[in-house]
Amino acid sequence: MERTLILLKPDCVQRRLVSEVLGRFERKGLRLAALKLLQADKALAERHYAVHRERPFFPSLVQFLTSGPTVALVLEGPNAVVVARNLIGATDGAKAAPGTIRGDFALSVQNNLVHGSDSVENAQSEIALWFKPEELTSFQPVDAPWVVGS
Repeated sequence: MERTLILLKPDCVQRRLVSEVLGRFERKGLRLAALKLLQADKALAERHYAVHRERPFFPSLVQFLTSGPTVALVLEGPNAVVVARNLIGATDGAKAAPGTIRGDFALSVQNNLVHGSDSVENAQSEIALWFKPEELTSFQPVDAPWVVGS
C-alpha cells in the first residue's frame, strides 16, 4: 500500500473546506493513516519547502504555511501519490481543471488549498517530517474488496 502526505493549508482551514476536501479523497477510495491539526512553525515550513529555498518565492511560501492552522494527513491506497495529485489538480488554481480540488476552489498559485507529495520518495520524507512513526496507523477497511478489488 502506498502512502502520501497531504496538507490542507491555512486557506483551506480558514475557508472551512477541510471536510469537503478530505471527503473527496475518501470517496475516491484513499483511506486515512494519520490526521492532525497544527500550526506549522517557521522551522517546519522551511524544511517542508527546502527544495525551493533558492527561489524568490520561498519566503512567501514559508509565511503562508505559518499564517494559520494546517491539517496534515497521510492517505494510503494503491497509487496513492498519483491518485491524490490527480484529485488535487494543477498548482495554479486558475488553470486547474474543473472537478479537481484546486479547479473547484482555488484561484491562485500560492493560495491553492492543498499540498500533495509529488513522488513516493518525497512522500516518505515528507511524512517523516510531519508525523512520528507511532502516529501512523494501518488497517484493512471492510470495504477494501469493493474499492480496490481482490
